[in-house]
Amino acid sequence: MAPSSIPGLFAAQVAVRPDAVAVSAAGVRLTYRELDRRAERLAGRIAAFGAGPGTRVALLAERSPDVVVALLAILRTGAVAVPLHEAYPVGTLQGIVDDTAAVVLLADDVMRERGLPSAPRVVLLGEDTGPRMPVPPPVDDPAEVAYIIHTSGSTGRPKGVAVTHGGVADLVRDSCWDTGRHRRTLMTAPYAFAVSAYEIWVPLLRGGHLVIAPPGPLGADAIRDLITGWSITGLHLTAGLFRVLAEEAPESFAGVEEVLTGGDVIAAGAVRRVLERCPGTIVRGMYGASETTLFTMTCTMAAPDDAGTTVPLGSPMDGVRLEVLGEDRLPVPDGGTGELYVGTPRLAHGYADRPELTADRFVTIAGRRLFRTGDLVRLGPGGRMDFAGRSGDLVKIRGFRVEPGEVEAVLSGLPGVAHVVVVATRDDAADRRLIAYVVPGADGVGVPELAAHAGQALPGYLVPSAFVVIDALPLTPNGKVDRAALPEPAPAAADAYLPPVTDRQRRLCRIFAEVLGVDRVGLSDSFFDLDGQSLLAIRLVGRVRAEIGADLAVGDIFNAPTVGELDALVETATIVRG
Repeated sequence: MAPSSIPGLFAAQVAVRPDAVAVSAAGVRLTYRELDRRAERLAGRIAAFGAGPGTRVALLAERSPDVVVALLAILRTGAVAVPLHEAYPVGTLQGIVDDTAAVVLLADDVMRERGLPSAPRVVLLGEDTGPRMPVPPPVDDPAEVAYIIHTSGSTGRPKGVAVTHGGVADLVRDSCWDTGRHRRTLMTAPYAFAVSAYEIWVPLLRGGHLVIAPPGPLGADAIRDLITGWSITGLHLTAGLFRVLAEEAPESFAGVEEVLTGGDVIAAGAVRRVLERCPGTIVRGMYGASETTLFTMTCTMAAPDDAGTTVPLGSPMDGVRLEVLGEDRLPVPDGGTGELYVGTPRLAHGYADRPELTADRFVTIAGRRLFRTGDLVRLGPGGRMDFAGRSGDLVKIRGFRVEPGEVEAVLSGLPGVAHVVVVATRDDAADRRLIAYVVPGADGVGVPELAAHAGQALPGYLVPSAFVVIDALPLTPNGKVDRAALPEPAPAAADAYLPPVTDRQRRLCRIFAEVLGVDRVGLSDSFFDLDGQSLLAIRLVGRVRAEIGADLAVGDIFNAPTVGELDALVETATIVRG
């Protein structure tokens, strides 16, 4: 009988290809046999501290091969993995560790230096000392939970999606991977994201080669170098990052057989640009959610004309059933718009230890268990589905599904805040931002306090890009907040405008202004004060490289965020030749 758990599927690959390379990174190369042995040793260590069936083990580390070893080790003991996002504040991480009752926290030295949440036991990756005990083979049960992925929650408490072994196995066995285009894949996302179900498990459980990118943010140049240097055949990028690379360096995908993108509205123009510059490359739009073990729909585009004017959500993957229902939960007719419900063997158990929330999103209709996605879709001819927005308050920010209520809950806990409403701008999907409108209490509160509190309590993508202090929230006649009447935030501005002096400074100021979408930028204006974020930093670096010839990295924007500072850095940067 074929295995149906992650450890079982991995063991099957070890048996048939023990000496094939499984995982690579800079300076690291592990065969399937070596990866298996490292995971076995680590499993024995954490088992000695209580990891086993029915328990949960948290993981906090930078992106590296040790992450794969750790995940395999946790699952081998029969425990449930709880991946922690390194960008979360320690307080948020502590809440997750406490909520999941993790018996062990696995961490690397980098995270230890930054500060770890407390746990009953902390085991450091890379060390091989201490007690160890034999680990019996875990039960090969597809219904058991493999890991808990945490996403935004409206109460300020992240919700954990309990993904099963069978859900991962079903995704890995989908026929869309039978093309062989993902035999050597690139891991670029944090392992605590749902996309790890593809980045880690599709290659490893199908006998492929997983290449792990260095930790930290990756710019267009870094991704291009990784693709070329490792002869990458397949990878996934969020729709926003894909669009940036398509605009700044579409040739980055030359040699890639298939690039997956999704997580937000896919820009048709970006797809066409990549397919025009990289003949032979296939762009595949992907749709899914953490609650459905990632992908459930796919749209394959092999020629520029395939992208059309808008990219549809695509066709259902193997075993996926789609329902587009109205508010009465009855099917909508062709041309109508309704909420998308998904039925699939990949459905998660629900939200860990949150039965009420699970009951709200995982529903049974006509005897079928379905996930209510919150996505509105428009039905077109031939079963075509086009994204038409989000129901309720869910929005996408930088590829993350975000509930503004989570940010509201955090900000309302700050003394001096009487009322707060957080909304998303209506910008292009890849550039949407959160705006917080705050009514001060009797003690008063200022923007610096609000920004500092948000930065300490929230991951970066949830921190509003602007805070607007107002006397009262506008209300509709029925007493609800009138979001349409909220004032536009004033554009960020420096205290004193310092004009550029040299030709290079003038060009840098122009590039900053065009990338950030503002009228004027001076030497003292900071990229981040002007609502810059990671995707815009990638675009900025690409423009500076192309127009000025300075070999900058994304990290340079963080170290030199003003035009004046960046100009000084450019003075000493390596000049791109050829």
